[in-house]
Amino acid sequence: MLFAVSMTFIDQTVVSIAAPSIIRELGLSAGGMQWVVNAYLLTLAAFFALGGRISDIAGHKRMMLVGTAVFVAASALCGAVPTGGAAEPWLIGFRAVQGVGAALLFPAALAVVVEVFPVERRGRALALFFGVAGGLTAIGPILGGWLTSWTWRAIFWVNVPVAAVALVLTLRARIRNTPRPEPVDWPGAVLVAVGMGLSVLGLQQAALWGWDSAATWLCIGGGLAVLVLFVLAELRSRDPLITVQVFADRAFSADNAVLFFAMPAFVPVFFFASLYAQLALGYSADEAGLYLLMFFAGFGPASQIGGRILDRRGARPAMLLGTAVGAAGFALWAARITRLSPAAQWPWIVLAGAGIGLLLTPASTDAVNRAIGRSYGEVTGITQTIRNYAASAGLAVFGTVLLHTTANRITSTLEERGLPQGTARSTAELITRSLTGPGPGASGAGSGVDPALLDAVRADFAAAYRPVLYGMAAALAVAFLCALWHPGTRVTTESEAARSRPAAPPAAGPEEREADREG
Repeated sequence: MLFAVSMTFIDQTVVSIAAPSIIRELGLSAGGMQWVVNAYLLTLAAFFALGGRISDIAGHKRMMLVGTAVFVAASALCGAVPTGGAAEPWLIGFRAVQGVGAALLFPAALAVVVEVFPVERRGRALALFFGVAGGLTAIGPILGGWLTSWTWRAIFWVNVPVAAVALVLTLRARIRNTPRPEPVDWPGAVLVAVGMGLSVLGLQQAALWGWDSAATWLCIGGGLAVLVLFVLAELRSRDPLITVQVFADRAFSADNAVLFFAMPAFVPVFFFASLYAQLALGYSADEAGLYLLMFFAGFGPASQIGGRILDRRGARPAMLLGTAVGAAGFALWAARITRLSPAAQWPWIVLAGAGIGLLLTPASTDAVNRAIGRSYGEVTGITQTIRNYAASAGLAVFGTVLLHTTANRITSTLEERGLPQGTARSTAELITRSLTGPGPGASGAGSGVDPALLDAVRADFAAAYRPVLYGMAAALAVAFLCALWHPGTRVTTESEAARSRPAAPPAAGPEEREADREG
């Protein structure tokens, strides 16, 4: 399962590093390249819930195999994109298919791991699962930089041998496939896909369209309205895509609230730290990846500790410790971000990573342990949808903060050097957008700019990164309050999990179907 999900995590970050090479060879527009990056994340968020539900119905092993096949086929076709006018729609389209494959693959793969390990050993197992997966997100930029030096197409082709290993190991492991034939709530699937897709699109495009744009708020507001309709429809559905009543479990709701406020600090940090390393520190893409590994140096070991705390004492202590440590780590990192030396920052980067590692596995695992009727795929789909949505929101909000703060600081710098206010402002916005576009690189950023001015711009960017890190610390502080709301109950056996679940909604179908579902 780790071989399978590794592809989905690496592909979240690997493409941004190769973006300049892709634009240069295929002649893509900057907006088109942004869509190449966003298409994957957009369909991943839109189809996670459906992927989790289908994996319960068709069987987790079967959907893991199907999702892997879809993902690797789309990857190969992304690498085989032709040059010319068809290049942009081809690459965007198959990146979207990659996202669908990942949405089918990930919930099924996680459900396989959950089924194999009993509750009392599940924390340590999933700590390894999430620890390795989180590390792979950081490795994406390193791998992308190395492969791009050969050919950017290799960032997609590398998925083919990885998928082959995953498929062979899955077949040899003799994992049992346990389907649960039930109807699929297709109207609900359409509503959640449209709602998630629209709102995530609005968040992704907010920096480009502007937060004062009607298009931004039509997408975000329209998407949220559709999601409200989805919830209302699920409450009335005989065979819901998501059993909304699972949120009546206070512990489950607290777990997901912690994940919602922690994800804006976890996923976006890889993007922003890579950007900071290349622009403020002047690192290459490969060196930026090594900078990110400092975060993983705390995240990896702490995820194992968090899993052990979960197995022995439950999720609440681990989440409280993790959110507190993480908030402190991000705040201290922010305080030292203008010291342009990793030596001055690394203890706080490691501390920030440790906080996320401590809370991620306990919150995710405790939520899955409380699945209704052993619908691990469905609950995994819920938690991953919440995580992806929160990460998209965090990236949009913090990205806007970074852009505006950087532009304001650079404007002040240019005015101090004698430029008129209007000229300084327009020049600052031009510099900011060129620096923070798809796939920035130290070698290309700011080429042709006076070295002294470039040093001042780098310092401005470093200072602009401070409110982003403080925002991440604040998000983790809110996550701490959510962890306090957790009742502290533990799930130690499958029978206890069954007793802790709220009753499923009554169905209007035959009594035999209802009895079978309750069983």
